[in-house]
Amino acid sequence: MTMSTTGTTDTAHIKLAVLDMAGTTVADGGLVEQAFAAAAGELGVEEGSADHAEKLDYVRATMGESKISVFRHLFGDEARAQQANVAFEKAYGELVDGGRIAPIAGAREAIEELKADGLTVVLSTGFARVTQDAILDALGWRDLVALTLCPADAGGRGRPYPDMVLAAFLRTGAADSVREVAVAGDTAYDMLSGVRAGAGVVAGVLTGAHAAQDLADAGASHVLGSVAELPALLRGSGR
Repeated sequence: MTMSTTGTTDTAHIKLAVLDMAGTTVADGGLVEQAFAAAAGELGVEEGSADHAEKLDYVRATMGESKISVFRHLFGDEARAQQANVAFEKAYGELVDGGRIAPIAGAREAIEELKADGLTVVLSTGFARVTQDAILDALGWRDLVALTLCPADAGGRGRPYPDMVLAAFLRTGAADSVREVAVAGDTAYDMLSGVRAGAGVVAGVLTGAHAAQDLADAGASHVLGSVAELPALLRGSGR
């Protein structure tokens, strides 16, 4: 399934692909919500309470955003936000170490196809570096791509800001223009990040947090069943 949401798009010129991790290339089985419950509990938010439900709704709505930004919104002052973030990263890391994640079906193969087609591939995340590294280690993906980025690697602002996409563009030197960049992700924030960066292709995938209409409303140029469909899309008619 490949759906274009913006009419005809030339996809054959893409040289750099910036791919999200959880929900796009990595299946985590709802670990974000489990780790959030642990973090919220540490700050005295009782699971099952109205406060917990309201905060969890916000976490779901902002999937893809830098987690520290989410906790700043939820808990107000910086000290409490940092406490929640540390607890979240610890809980998520323990779940990852427990073997609770796996690649999205066809994701590794898609990355290898993109590389074989001459593209540079970057993996990005809203998690902190320690969590990103735990995921990469668990999957054996440390050497899979040219560059991995978390918000701290791009000045501290995560999605929906364009910073990580632009950092990938600048650090790899793989493309001559932002129009030669493709962004793929499973959340509206991934789409906004790609649009704001000026990426030539902003592809939403349906293996994660948000539905096709949410992705389209946030500016997706294409909506794919999964990242496994991305290589064929980017080959276009001229690759």
